[in-house]
This record gives sequence, C-alpha cells and structure tokens, in this order.
Amino acid sequence: MNTSTAPRAVPVQTLPAAVRLLGSLLLLVLLLVGWARWQGVTTHQPDAGTLWQRELHFRDGPTGEVLALDAQTGAQIASFQGEQGFLRSTLRALVRERKRAGIGAQAPLLLIGRSDGRLTLLDPATRQRIDLEAFGPTNVAVFAGLRQAGIEPSTR
Repeated sequence: MNTSTAPRAVPVQTLPAAVRLLGSLLLLVLLLVGWARWQGVTTHQPDAGTLWQRELHFRDGPTGEVLALDAQTGAQIASFQGEQGFLRSTLRALVRERKRAGIGAQAPLLLIGRSDGRLTLLDPATRQRIDLEAFGPTNVAVFAGLRQAGIEPSTR
C-alpha cells in the first residue's frame, strides 16, 4: 500500500488562550447571575412617591373612538378618534390580562403621576402596570392629557 495516499491524522489544535479566557469569563458571569437570582437579588427600584392619581374607565364609542370616562362621576373626559395605536395597544394589553383572570371591566384603571415626573397606568384588579415613560414623550403625552381633562378650572 502506498502511504502517500493514505489519509493523515490532523493534529487537534488547542484553542488560543484569549478564546479560553473569554469563554471562562462568560461562564463565570452566567454562574454569578444564576447565583444572584437564586439568592433573590433584584434590580427593581422602588417607585417614586405618588403626586396624583386619577381613576379612569375606557370604553369604545359608537363610531369606533375610544372614550375616557372619569370613574367617580362617569363623565366623558376625552375622546380619541382614529387609529390611536399606542392608546389602543396599551389598553388592549390590560384588557387581555383581565380576561385571562376572568375579571370584567367594572374596576377602573389608575393613572398615577409620580414625583419624578413618570406616569404609570395601573390595573388594580390584576396588579398589571405599564410604566408609560418607557414609550417616549409623544406616547406619554397621550395619557398625560387625561390628568386635568374634564376638571373645571375652579377645582384644579
């Protein structure tokens, strides 16, 4: 047999030291994160104090608009015409959680203004919350306008 045509064994090359070091570092980080989660370490920051809150109901109007109602008086305080994608999708997420829990639309949603300027939309029935500032100033403005909407100037 001719040995020049026989397949040769390719020597196994070891990984470069930099790759091994990077792999070890990644494994260490994953182990530390796992250990921290197992110990109950959390990154949740406490909420800033509540400056104001308003109880609201949202309903679909007869021509497809979204109506915002004051929960205490039942008065319509705003009407959102057209697409209103952010408003609709935000409310849809909260309604979906209520349906999963078998809860109706009787309980109002809370729009909460915090001392650090943030706005939170909270569903007390399901404890679901949406921190609105995460969606940018244009989307926050949709809900921020509901703070004083429908309130007489003499009672502000």
